[in-house]
Order: sequence, then C-alpha cells, then structure tokens
Amino acid sequence: MRTTWRVIVGLAAGLVAACAANAEQQDDDAGPALDASGNADSTQPKKDAQAANDGSSGNTTDAASDVQTVDVFDAGPPLAPIVYGHSPDTLYTFDTSTQAITQVAAFSGCTQSTLTQVIDLAIDSQMNAFVTTFDGFYSLDLMTAECSLIQTGSYPNSLSFVPAGTLDPLVDALVGYFGGTYSRIDTTSGAITSVGTLSGGYASSGDIVSVKGGGSFLTVTGNGCGDCLLQVDPSTGDLIQDYGSLPHGAVYGLAYWAGALYGFDQGGDVFSITGGGDAGLVTSDIVSDGGVMWWGAGSTTLAPAAAPDGGEIATQ
Repeated sequence: MRTTWRVIVGLAAGLVAACAANAEQQDDDAGPALDASGNADSTQPKKDAQAANDGSSGNTTDAASDVQTVDVFDAGPPLAPIVYGHSPDTLYTFDTSTQAITQVAAFSGCTQSTLTQVIDLAIDSQMNAFVTTFDGFYSLDLMTAECSLIQTGSYPNSLSFVPAGTLDPLVDALVGYFGGTYSRIDTTSGAITSVGTLSGGYASSGDIVSVKGGGSFLTVTGNGCGDCLLQVDPSTGDLIQDYGSLPHGAVYGLAYWAGALYGFDQGGDVFSITGGGDAGLVTSDIVSDGGVMWWGAGSTTLAPAAAPDGGEIATQ
C-alpha cells in the first residue's frame, strides 16, 4: 500500500506542475521479512479441480503472525527476486534471495460463496495475475490480493502462463491441466480450449510453471509417483522428460527464479530444486512445516532463466 500511495502522490505532483506550466504558457500567449508462521486449521486436501462439479469442499483457514511489512514491487518486469505462494485463503511473497516469506493479504472477492479456496495462481510477463477456485476464474491484484470475477465454472488446479511465441505469437498464454488434459484459458472471457494430452500415465498433481528460455515443469502423480517432476512441452502439454520422484508429496505450488524451481507443499514445506548431483537434481529444504498449507504458487514468465553463475536445471 505504501508503494501505491507514492505513485498517487507522484502523479498528483506531476499534474500540479503540468497545470502551472500550462498557466504560464497561456499568460505568455495572452500578453507528476520474516519467515512465515501461522496455523492451518483444516486438513482438507487440495482436490482435483473437477471435484468442483460435485459441489464438495472443506473449510480451510490459516494465518500468519509476526510477518514483516514490506512493499511488494509494482506491476511490470520484476525488480526483485520475488515469487508468490498461497494457501486457500491468503497470498504470500517469497524472496528467493533472503528466503523470507511475507504475507500480502487475505484473498478478497475470490469466491461466489462464503468460503475462499484459491487452488492456483499464474503470473504473466507484465505481472498480470489470475487465480482459479472451485467456482470460477478471477483476475488478481498482487498488491492487495483482491479478486475480480471473469467467469464461473470449473477450472484447472495447475496453472501457469507460457511465454509469447509458444501458443500465441504475440502474448503469453494461460494454460493448465485437468488431470492429463492440457488446456488454454482465455484471460478475457474465461473460455477453455483443449490443447493436448499428457502421455505416460501421468496426471497433474498440483502445479505447472514456465519461464522464457528456461523450460516448463509440472508436478505429477501416476506411475508410482507421489510427486514426480516432469519437463513438459508448453506447445502440446506432453511429456519431454521425467526427472524422477521428489522427496515431498502434495507439491501444489511451483515457481521459478534464476535457474531454480521452488516447491510449496500442502504440509507447509518450501524447498528448492536445482541442477546437479548424480540424479541431475538437488533438492534443498528451506522451510519445514512453516504453518502455511500451500495450495499454489506462481512466478513471472520473465524470471531469470539461469543463476548468476550460469547454473540451471537441464532441459531438452
């Protein structure tokens, strides 16, 4: 909110200056971080998005205490190494350099009932954000966590933008998985179009993330996975390679920054996934049982694809 007020004051000052200059011209012519903590009161799991059609839901609440107050960067290309995570009812930022988790705000207007259950988040290259719930599709203000309804209905619980030039030649395209079905979502109308199918007997378990020049990644179940990490083709949604099992289950949030993936699981853990090691990946715990029941995460498609030293997750 402090950032917002600075912008407003700046604009006001600019308008005053412009008016003064105009008046002079008229005269001449006549003669403007702490680690997250909190409680998740419900054990309700993040359901398959298709379950929304059954009207089934569970009460879930969580809160964070002693959270630092910071300015979240304004909309536009990111100036700080910030990704976003969320519980069913609250939005947070995660600073990948300091590993600080900061509560932004409780979601507002993100439901057509009395229960807020945001099931995933996606952010494009211009920091425009959108979320899905069990009852609809919404745009999201990352500064305030306020939602605006675009369309009611059943939507994917794994969501990401893919870079321009992938499914659309000019703009980022919003995509998601219904189980193994890869779909595109129109951000203006909320219309869903099927794009392709994930092969190999896998199904999305919680999230997809894509970054320009850095690949597209999906957490999945199936074939004995719970969860596995895949690289997928953002043009078709199909499997490119299986990196194997993750040492975490219910990884419902996935974000990317500077050559590393960041996983957020329902048990409250936050962890990083980087390239290297005998298995090709190194997983490092950052927060263990932090008290937030993570149901999703997101990062911009313009996140740096590689670390400053050039390190990144190997892709095909």
